[in-house]
Amino acid sequence: MGEDCCDHDHGPEGHVHVKGAASETAVLEAELILEDDSPVIPKSEIPPIGELIGDFLESRGYNRRRLALAAGAFAVVGILTVVILQSVIFDGIVDDIKQDIGIYERVPVWERGEWPYITEHPHSYVMEFGPYSILETENEWNSTHHFVEFILPMTEGGSAPNGKVSLGLWLPDVPEGTKVPVIAEFGPYFDETSVQTGPVEQPGTWLGGMIIDQILPHGFAFAQVSVMGTGRSNHCMDLMGNAEQLGVDAAVTWLGTQDWSNGRVAMIGKSYDGSTPWQAATFGNEHLATIVPISGLIGVMELMWKNGSSEARAPFMHNGVYGSYGIDGDTEDIGNMCPDYIIGPGTGVGAWMWGGEAAGTYWKERYFLDRVLDNYEGSVYLIQGMHDWNVDPHMAVPVINQLKDAGIDAKGLFGQWDHDYPDRPDYHFDRSGEGRGREGYPQMTRFDWMQDLLEWFDFYLLDEGEQPGLWIEIQTNQGQWRLEDRYPPEGMTTLALDLGGALSNVAGTTNILPTGSTGPVYETAPLEEDIWIAGLPRLHVDVTTATIGGQIYAVLEDCNENGSCIHIGHAIMDLRYHEGGTEEQTWLPLFETINAKMEFFTMDVQVAAGHTLRLSLASTGEDYLPASTSSVVTIQEGASSNLLLDLIDPAEKLLFDPPTCTHTACTDWTNSTA
Repeated sequence: MGEDCCDHDHGPEGHVHVKGAASETAVLEAELILEDDSPVIPKSEIPPIGELIGDFLESRGYNRRRLALAAGAFAVVGILTVVILQSVIFDGIVDDIKQDIGIYERVPVWERGEWPYITEHPHSYVMEFGPYSILETENEWNSTHHFVEFILPMTEGGSAPNGKVSLGLWLPDVPEGTKVPVIAEFGPYFDETSVQTGPVEQPGTWLGGMIIDQILPHGFAFAQVSVMGTGRSNHCMDLMGNAEQLGVDAAVTWLGTQDWSNGRVAMIGKSYDGSTPWQAATFGNEHLATIVPISGLIGVMELMWKNGSSEARAPFMHNGVYGSYGIDGDTEDIGNMCPDYIIGPGTGVGAWMWGGEAAGTYWKERYFLDRVLDNYEGSVYLIQGMHDWNVDPHMAVPVINQLKDAGIDAKGLFGQWDHDYPDRPDYHFDRSGEGRGREGYPQMTRFDWMQDLLEWFDFYLLDEGEQPGLWIEIQTNQGQWRLEDRYPPEGMTTLALDLGGALSNVAGTTNILPTGSTGPVYETAPLEEDIWIAGLPRLHVDVTTATIGGQIYAVLEDCNENGSCIHIGHAIMDLRYHEGGTEEQTWLPLFETINAKMEFFTMDVQVAAGHTLRLSLASTGEDYLPASTSSVVTIQEGASSNLLLDLIDPAEKLLFDPPTCTHTACTDWTNSTA
């Protein structure tokens, strides 16, 4: 869940935004180029057009009077045609001129590739320069520091009842009396020696600096907030528990009720900082207008467990987190002694051994989505990497559809990057690989993202501009972007491939041994046509087990004519949860057949005609632990054991290209693969 820092660039030299009088002058100069310098014929020497036509028709024996009405009708049609053609041509010319001289009009996402975005730098930039400067303060970062005090329940221990949240604040220099909204990032990575970060009053290099430089000048404040037990916020590090949630809510209220505030607060962040917006949204706080979670958690257990199966880090991660904050031998340790410091470290091991909630309500307290759907009245701009290994894409899919079904304004941006922001070409390249996003590079890098944020915040925080499209922008593994109203999309066709039939057993075994790497392999015949797989493929497979337990790890690959394969998806399931969900099941080993209803992690992939699909089954993989209840698992081939793939028809979709990346990492890769 750690954050990644990057060097901050305040903007390229020579990046000029044309505004006001300057833009008007530029337009006039451009219009001069369009003037016609052909010879001018005096008007008096030109016979009336009607006279010319009349003479011509009369010479051919036609009656002038009878043709008058027809001529009038044709004239009207002709004038309309000329006006329409003139409008189309002129509008196109004006658009070209505007682009050349840097005047930007907000355009739909499918037209942005035609506009001169800055695409050679390490991250994206807005297209519009804001009119306000930052309000200067006494420190070098032009920020102020504040504490937000609130009441903590005594059951939280530690510093209760005196909760205290630390935050840094930046304001725009706006006319006196102007109220502004605030965009805030909440997390544990400010002013924290354990991760070697600067004070909360210093702009974070991963996101804060960009917002201050590019968004704040449009009339927004910005805040960085340390969650409980980190930085100068007191209490224990509650790891997204109740104390942390209450502190987040208190800070949102404070930001929305200051004299300078218009009452609207937005929250944005990635990873841990992308989880705090979900926490804030659980309260239904009237001041929380919109959230932008980037690879954030809808729940803590959901981070490390899938269908009852445990990531390798899961049993021990709590120990590391709780040990890195709070208890360090100083005088504040007494205020950091909370019940969760005792309960928390044991929950990971307990979940791996026995599944779910071993004791109490630890995980329930740290699950956010259900309360968001019940209480939240703001909007959500949900951003997720399809190859995120840290915060898996099931945090976003089908969450985006659940938000829409709850009546929440929701937009999604799902690209083929890893645990990252949408606009970092260097990181996108370094963290991708064959079958892990590289095929979508460099199209995955969205240099229009900061402009997208500006337009989102303008509408939901200032009531300015048109409402952004509440669609999902989704990218396939081969790089193609398109729009969907929902994700997974509606109206897909399902391709069913049965094990032992359309999926032939090419490994000669049906037993999955608890060794981790031994199990059957299935493969299709070469595909007769291209297919486009979207959403959440399923593997429903009949199995018998030697004991109550066992685990299946499934890998789906795209193999070309030469037998070279790339990863396109994977799934995992502890068979104690073979019906799906969180309820544990029992069965009669050896004698009873159960149907494991597995769901793959989100994928959006194009597979070419002539390629084959390969399905490999084992007991574990992808950094998952073996099941705590190891067992031999035997696959029962046949019609009720099948791989279910949902397919879309690209001809029915709006496909588009984002602004082309001209960063050296992109051009070097493009040139090397040309």
